[in-house]
Amino acid sequence: MAPATTGRPLRIGIGGMAIESSQFCPHRSTYDDFRVTRGRELLDRYTWTRPGGDLSGVVEWVPLVHAVAVPGGPVERATYDRIRSELTDRIRQSGPLDGLLHDIHGAMSVVGLDDAEADLTAAVRAATGPATLISAAMDLHGNVSRRFAEHLDLLTAHRMAPHEDAWETRERAARNLVARLVSGKGRPHRAWVQIPVLLPGEKTSTRLEPAASLYGRLASVEALDGIVDAALWVGYAWADEERCRAAVVVTADDPGLALDQAGALARAYWDARRDFTFVGPTGDADDCIARAVASSARPFLISDSGDNPTAGGAGDLAYMLGRLLAHEDLASGRRTALHPGLTDPAAVAACFAAGPGAEVTLRVGGCFSAGTGPHAAPYELTGRVTALEGPGAASGAPRGNPAYDGGGRRAAVTRGGVTVILTERRTPFHTRADFGSLDPLDHDLVVVKIGYLEPELYAMAADWLLALTPGGVDQDLLRLGHHKIRRPLYPFDDEGFDDPDLTPRLL
Repeated sequence: MAPATTGRPLRIGIGGMAIESSQFCPHRSTYDDFRVTRGRELLDRYTWTRPGGDLSGVVEWVPLVHAVAVPGGPVERATYDRIRSELTDRIRQSGPLDGLLHDIHGAMSVVGLDDAEADLTAAVRAATGPATLISAAMDLHGNVSRRFAEHLDLLTAHRMAPHEDAWETRERAARNLVARLVSGKGRPHRAWVQIPVLLPGEKTSTRLEPAASLYGRLASVEALDGIVDAALWVGYAWADEERCRAAVVVTADDPGLALDQAGALARAYWDARRDFTFVGPTGDADDCIARAVASSARPFLISDSGDNPTAGGAGDLAYMLGRLLAHEDLASGRRTALHPGLTDPAAVAACFAAGPGAEVTLRVGGCFSAGTGPHAAPYELTGRVTALEGPGAASGAPRGNPAYDGGGRRAAVTRGGVTVILTERRTPFHTRADFGSLDPLDHDLVVVKIGYLEPELYAMAADWLLALTPGGVDQDLLRLGHHKIRRPLYPFDDEGFDDPDLTPRLL
């Protein structure tokens, strides 16, 4: 560790591996699913690492390797081992590091591992040695086991859902690390406690109570003299592991204060467990479609929440497409709907082969999920190719979300009043630009594979509903079939659930 008196810049490495992985999703995440950055490209991800910034004379940033992927199914073991090996090799080759920013998600599942972040972080700690301070930036939907957290010196998480503060969280983790190293104070105390509650993200949005107040408390806790950081995780509900549950970590110089504040936050979360509600009005697919068609609000957005690729769903289920075309007003064209993001590379290829304006008959959906249940059956779609985007299309590349680097080709097929956007790769639709040449405002309904609406979609919607559809990120946790989670755990257990031990532990 380099105190301020050394007169040299601090050497701080940056690296990590970030993905959210549903163990109920049949998709498997491979190396090709990850965007891997190194060198200057890695440093350019962050504003505070750039030359001329206020930290440029204090810190020498050492880029290691960072890999991030659209959420999906569990990571193949060979992919994980490859990225972990590169990260730890680069740490060892970089020379002594005063600190390391561990830029991760916290809900990665790897085939054959029970606690992937604990395994990764233990390997990082072994590579850095005990003297390096490690600061983790995480998603609040991560899982924080003791085995994971004990390898860290600082850790923090997003305080907003949707995650409008994701980059702010990374910066806070970095600046906390720099401040700690400059001060020469050494490792702070970390008070850690898990809470036996596991809720889906769509019930824990900070737009609503009680999450708004619970997360609103963190800044006031952090402002107390002697506190470095306060963090609260809701956990990740679509993995089936012992670590899956809510957690609190309070980081402080005063161990007693850390324990008191962590215990108070954990108790408040536990006491509020029955108050969490879905972020919007809900219904099954047919109910939501009927209510949206009958409404005068336009555009009316519906979330196909069970197949949300940004929560770990496969993104290949044609279930909602089938329900849209089962509604007479939509099938006839009296009302219109745009349904983006159905992943099917073979169907996209067939549309490109047929060309714009061609009539096609396709079996769409199920490229990952076929055979996993009746909701995953392909849908036979006959319609007209109404848009082609990406390599080989006259309209050029789609304007995708650069945060996910979606890429690939897209084809829109229209039948009656329903237009479905087929994608070559699993692709989120969060912004107006993600829709490419098709304007969502031109349609009565926009049915997106998402949970709670991201900010641009939320602003766009005249009204919206959260459809409780089947899939790898089904909001009805009790019908998914968890069997490895540590019980008792709310809401899997409720009546007769004894008051839990919420005593924090110092790591």
